[in-house]
Amino acid sequence: MLDEVRREVAALHAELPRNELVVWTAGNVSARVPGRDLLVIKPSGVSYDDLTPETMVVCDLEGRLVEGERAPSSDTAAHAYVYAHLPEVGGVVHTHSTYATAWASRGEPIPCVLTMMADEFGGEIPIGPFALIGDDSIGQGIVETLQHHRSRAVLMQNHGPFTVGRTAKAAVKAAVLCEEVARTVHIARQLGEPLPIAQADVDRLYDRYQNAYGQR
Repeated sequence: MLDEVRREVAALHAELPRNELVVWTAGNVSARVPGRDLLVIKPSGVSYDDLTPETMVVCDLEGRLVEGERAPSSDTAAHAYVYAHLPEVGGVVHTHSTYATAWASRGEPIPCVLTMMADEFGGEIPIGPFALIGDDSIGQGIVETLQHHRSRAVLMQNHGPFTVGRTAKAAVKAAVLCEEVARTVHIARQLGEPLPIAQADVDRLYDRYQNAYGQR
């Protein structure tokens, strides 16, 4: 199982540059190891082109290195805190994607003015508190914010987006869609004031997308 998670996490990292969500090495994907209090994440400062299943590192839910030869991502403590406090989460993604991070720099949530947002996030994409890297403060802010929202994304103030999902792939999808709606709503604002979607319609859109959309 652990080898399978390593392969999945390594492969999913390729989606970040492919979808133009990262520059250099600034972003990461992690996945919970099913049935164990462990997570798999990328090593710190390693190029996406050099990531393989073997280079992935394994940490416990305190963020401590359990297996691997390299130091884990500097965001590991945040990921670990999320897994420890949100048991339904199986994957976490962090990027500094341009438009979502621009909203984060203003400390402003992205309003729900697109059906895509209602579908995926169930409403606005909220702002989380400012927190410094180095301990689990960022993770605390993520958990405190998402506990009160249906959103799978949070914009950590002055930092950037974090997304969660039942699987690591779902968290990557949320990261891609978070950047897409951040860009679209920004452009809409250049043309005028976007029109909000009524809450009852947001609820209906979210329910349909989560429970009826796609193949079952």
